[in-house]
Amino acid sequence: MLARAGVCSRRDAERLIAEGRVAVNGVTLDTPAFKVSEADKISVDGRPIRAAEPARMWRYHKPAGLVTTHRDPAGRDTVFDHLPPGLPRVISVGRLDLNSEGLLLLTNDGEAARQLELPANGWLRRYRARAFGRVTQLELDGLRDGIEVDGVRYGAIEAKLERGQGANAWIDVAIREGKNREVRRVLEALGLKVNRLIRVAYGPFELGVLQPGEAEEIPRRMLKDALGA
Repeated sequence: MLARAGVCSRRDAERLIAEGRVAVNGVTLDTPAFKVSEADKISVDGRPIRAAEPARMWRYHKPAGLVTTHRDPAGRDTVFDHLPPGLPRVISVGRLDLNSEGLLLLTNDGEAARQLELPANGWLRRYRARAFGRVTQLELDGLRDGIEVDGVRYGAIEAKLERGQGANAWIDVAIREGKNREVRRVLEALGLKVNRLIRVAYGPFELGVLQPGEAEEIPRRMLKDALGA
């Protein structure tokens, strides 16, 4: 309920509850395993939360050099420090690492974010990777059966050698699991060093012509179709 109201992510909601900052009908919670209804009065730090707003989502072109978190212990710039003006409080659907760029979905609805992130939904994520080194299409085709890297098993990956550019190669990569730094680690296992990684699509949503730092709201009907709502 906290996530759907746009207060915070589900993970941060658990932290707020553990810190004793959330109350339901005046009683402070000590566990997130607590069922609530629309009729319950929920407050955070003594302030009532707003009613859940309809789910909204934006396509955002994340520039390289920003971390995808609301707070960074190292003091680095975050995506949320650099969003265009006018957006409500939003959370990200998944993450892109510091040096990755491209499509990042943002939403005001934590439940929508969770639904899109679930591995069971198997949404295809597409990337363009520029990597230093030599690789053949035959080697890339071997990723269709998955690969194990440093004890981590990655599922089927579609990779197509787009073109060579000097000592670099551009590779189109499509994955469904989206494990941490998956594209970088898998290509490194083939002897490549990724020096640029751009996410161009997440499920039916595409980066398109968005420029770095730009955001554009996804039409409500397209979002409802994607969420099956």
